[in-house]
Amino acid sequence: MKVAVLGSGSRGNSTFVWGGDTRVLIDAGFSGRDLARRLESLDLEPDSIDGIVVTHDHRDHTRGIGVFARRHGTPLYMTSSTHTACSQLLRGVETVIEYSPGRPFTIGDVLVEPFVTVHDAVDPVGVALIDESSGLRLGVATDLGRPTAQLRQTLSACDLLILEANHDEVMLHNGPYPASVRQRISSSHGHLSNQAAARLATELMHPRLAGIVLAHLSSECNRPDLARS
Repeated sequence: MKVAVLGSGSRGNSTFVWGGDTRVLIDAGFSGRDLARRLESLDLEPDSIDGIVVTHDHRDHTRGIGVFARRHGTPLYMTSSTHTACSQLLRGVETVIEYSPGRPFTIGDVLVEPFVTVHDAVDPVGVALIDESSGLRLGVATDLGRPTAQLRQTLSACDLLILEANHDEVMLHNGPYPASVRQRISSSHGHLSNQAAARLATELMHPRLAGIVLAHLSSECNRPDLARS
């Protein structure tokens, strides 16, 4: 399994996963052109993507799904509610396949296990992706207000994790956002702080875990050194 985070944060989110002979994107939060450019910078042809798994309807995860799918004939995978919420973006898209949280599905050599997450979106999910040719397991959980028991169970046996560490609590409190936005971000349906991410990461540690990638860092209320610490 090969994994590349093409970008993460409020300006856009997308992760490339290569398992066996199958190439998958998790979300497409950049413009279609920008997403293609990011793939090409890794010597990956945009036409080679076998599917895009959409985790929820927010624009920083869906901005390029329609353009990219129409241009490259890429199937899209999303829940029924997310499909409805994104209908304006999906005009002219040939293939949209609906999935349900808790019901695994396959894209070629990759088994996808979607699970419910808590966030202020229509129908948010996290995913575990298993490369059926090697058995390696990737867990992806960003845009979390709080971790759930199902999240912990699904991600407990992963070989690699991509977890949200959105904000430093002090920086958020002293930051430029109005009180209503600060309250949304720190709520149980908002985003994980560095401190909450550290607690979750500790819970998910096990001897086989190769690493944890911290994602969705706020450009206004976080810094990489604070997230790592």
